Amino acid sequence: MMQRYFIHMAYNGSRYYGYQIQPNAPSIQATLEQCLSLKLGQKVEITGCGRTDAGVHARNYYAHFDFDKEIPDVEKLANQMNAFLPEDIVIYRIMPVANDLHARFDAVARTYHYYITRTKNPFHTHDAYFLYGDLDVKRMQEAANLLFEYVDFTSFSKVHTQVKTNNCKIMEARWFERDGLLVFRIKADRFLRNMVRAIVGTMLEVGKGRMTVDDFRAVIERKDRCEAGTSVPAHALFLEEVEYDTDPKF
Repeated sequence: MMQRYFIHMAYNGSRYYGYQIQPNAPSIQATLEQCLSLKLGQKVEITGCGRTDAGVHARNYYAHFDFDKEIPDVEKLANQMNAFLPEDIVIYRIMPVANDLHARFDAVARTYHYYITRTKNPFHTHDAYFLYGDLDVKRMQEAANLLFEYVDFTSFSKVHTQVKTNNCKIMEARWFERDGLLVFRIKADRFLRNMVRAIVGTMLEVGKGRMTVDDFRAVIERKDRCEAGTSVPAHALFLEEVEYDTDPKF
């Protein structure tokens, strides 16, 4: 009888071209499937809770796979995979769940953080975006507050993507300071490709005084990616949390 298992994991995405399998390029999914298939002795396909772009990291990520046998010791399997996987991927837990629980479609919210350092810091070279110059964070928060008024975020989506809708429900959008870093936290039911990095890049234009809050609103309403700011670098973006209505006993 087929049994579904969830994987709770984290990864540093610096060396990968995103989560999803890519032709002739390393990906998180391909690395995981190779490892899991080897340990279980047969080919296993893994479904992730969503895509992450090339270079983006995940502190908490969930995926599922189906297996036609009971795995008697999932903790042992997780430990074996950690011994085999590269150092930039870690498995926290593997757990049996209901067969109809889907890592992607049953996720009700995802939260991303974007980290900015205002001073050159060699210890944040790979996990924060160094940005020199003054920023009006209050105006940037005013721009962030506008996100709650809209659902169509075409202006912040990578063009020519194969999605049925560009609608997303924003649940949280705020700037705050943490450990000397400026952090943007955004939570939504779903995200478009490149969406967070494009939003942050456009809000930074507001913070630099190159764009007003009203200009930011106009960018959203025009539904044109060319109107928005440049996307910020991927290395400072982290998928922080993924939430489910059904508790799979994480």
